[in-house]
Amino acid sequence: MATNITYHAAALTRSERDTIRNQKGLTIWLTGLSASGKSTIAVELEHQLLRDRNVHAYRLDGDNIRFGLNKDLGFSEADRNENIRRIAEVSKLFADSSAVAITSFISPYRKDRDTARALHENPPTGEQDKLPFVEVHIDVPVEVAEQRDPKGLYKKAREGVIKEFTGISAPYEAPNKPEVYIKNVDLPIQDAVKQIIAYLDSQGYLPPKSQ
Repeated sequence: MATNITYHAAALTRSERDTIRNQKGLTIWLTGLSASGKSTIAVELEHQLLRDRNVHAYRLDGDNIRFGLNKDLGFSEADRNENIRRIAEVSKLFADSSAVAITSFISPYRKDRDTARALHENPPTGEQDKLPFVEVHIDVPVEVAEQRDPKGLYKKAREGVIKEFTGISAPYEAPNKPEVYIKNVDLPIQDAVKQIIAYLDSQGYLPPKSQ
């Protein structure tokens, strides 16, 4: 780690930036098995926040990030850890800019998700106040996820073609106390998104809906 660096405080306080942008910054962290519905829910959530609430939101998708920022990483435990560390840092930057970052990653290890939360809620010395971190567990039994299997990944994992596959040959550690828990079996997408937005409203994270 470099030692000849100095943290430069922002020109605006976060409160000032929030006021100018008329919204609060936060990270919504969707976690769950492959084929649990994370990306589908994240897409609709982003649309609703942008369209219906006039909130600047941006979705960070697991596959998309691996095409660019994290294209050098594989799927070993160490690489998964680094994958989540990087996206936690990126989502924090979005949230610090008073945007709503929506992440959609399997993020199978509880320790890594806790680290992402701590990065938002317990910023290093020199940074401003903590940022909201909303963990959303999109829960489906592995049998249901395997039946969906839109990419054929579970089949390949069962055949041994894909190694270290979450839910089959690698663990998934479910959140203990997520802010939002969604049992995504036969649940309409709109209802799933409604649960998330209801929580955000209950915490005062979103501006009032326009009449």
